[in-house]
Amino acid sequence: MNKTTSVELRKLRESEQRRKDIIKAVRALIKTGGAREITLRKVAERAGFSTTVVYNLFQNKATLITQAMDSDLLDLVKAMRNAVAASMPLLENIRRVGKAYVTFGMRHPDQYALVFMERRPHAPVESSRVEHGNQAQDPYAFACQLFIDLAAEGHIAPDQAEAMAQIFWEGLHGMVSLRLVFGENEPWFEHDEFNRHLDALIDVLLTGILHRFKPA
Repeated sequence: MNKTTSVELRKLRESEQRRKDIIKAVRALIKTGGAREITLRKVAERAGFSTTVVYNLFQNKATLITQAMDSDLLDLVKAMRNAVAASMPLLENIRRVGKAYVTFGMRHPDQYALVFMERRPHAPVESSRVEHGNQAQDPYAFACQLFIDLAAEGHIAPDQAEAMAQIFWEGLHGMVSLRLVFGENEPWFEHDEFNRHLDALIDVLLTGILHRFKPA
C-alpha cells in the first residue's frame, strides 16, 4: 500500500467518524427538542465541529435529519424480515410482519417518533444511505412486496398492491401512534389488552383489504 493511499484511507475514516459524531448529535437534539429545533449551528456546537465541517458533510438540515433516521429504518426492516417464516402461508407472514412493525414502534418510541411522527423537512431519497426500493433496507419496499406476492397468488387485484400496502401500514401506524401519544392509561377511553387488540386490528385490515380489492 503506497503512502498516498494510506493517507486517503485515514482521511476517509476520519470523515466517517465525524459523520457518525454529527448524526449522534442530531439524534440527541431531536430527542430533547424535536426535529424543528435542528440547525447546522446547533448540531455543530453539540458535536464539537465547525458549521463548515457539518455543511461539507451534509449540505442542509433535511439531509442531516434523513441520515439520522437511517439506522432506525434498518432496525425496523430487520424486525419485519425476521418475522417472516418460510414455512408459513403468505397471509400469516403478513400478519407476523404487522405485529413486528407495531411491536418495534412500542419498544422503540423515540426511534419510531423520529421517523414517522416528527414534522420535518424532506430530502431527496438519494440523500439517505438506505437504498430506496431495496427490500433488505427499505421497510416500505419490503411491505409492498408482500402485497405484490399476495396479488400473484390470486388473492387481490394486482394493480392495487401498493395501495393495499399503504392501507395496511396506515392502520398499523394508527395503533402505534395513538398508544405512544396517549399511553396505556388514557382517561378518555379504555384500551383493550394490547395483543388482543393488535390481532383484531390486523384481522380487520386484512379482511377489508381482501374484500375491497378482490380480483374482478
